[in-house]
Amino acid sequence: MKNLLYFSVLFLLISSCSVTKKPIFVKVDDVKIVAITSDTIRLKAAVFFENPNGVGGTISSDEIQIIANGAAIASVFVAEFKVPAKATFSVPLTAVIPTRKIFQKNKNGILGGLINSFLNKSIKVRFKGNLKYKVFGFSNTYPIDKVQEIKL
Repeated sequence: MKNLLYFSVLFLLISSCSVTKKPIFVKVDDVKIVAITSDTIRLKAAVFFENPNGVGGTISSDEIQIIANGAAIASVFVAEFKVPAKATFSVPLTAVIPTRKIFQKNKNGILGGLINSFLNKSIKVRFKGNLKYKVFGFSNTYPIDKVQEIKL
């Protein structure tokens, strides 16, 4: 009889948790330049989620690339992020872009790229890749594809 009672309580605890629901991807936003030096541009962005689960998990990146002027110029760094239970949260994305890669991909060369970027005072940047959510053996992938024009 005790075993049946223990099994019933354990079954109720396990079935009441909503672990199989995946966090809801909301948006990629807050893309901005953090710092510009003569050789690098540092970008920062945030990916927003809502977690309906009573338990957390982890989110990690899967080769998110930054594409500018039609070519992949950098990879985004995402530290493994602990997902809070039943909360809205954001995952920070950071990237360091070598400025020579932005300007050399232009068909007019470095000088043409410099002149074009400074005249327009902006660069179109595309974040493309996947984020992976893991919890208790369950795994989900979120595709990221965001294009934004960044003012220099």
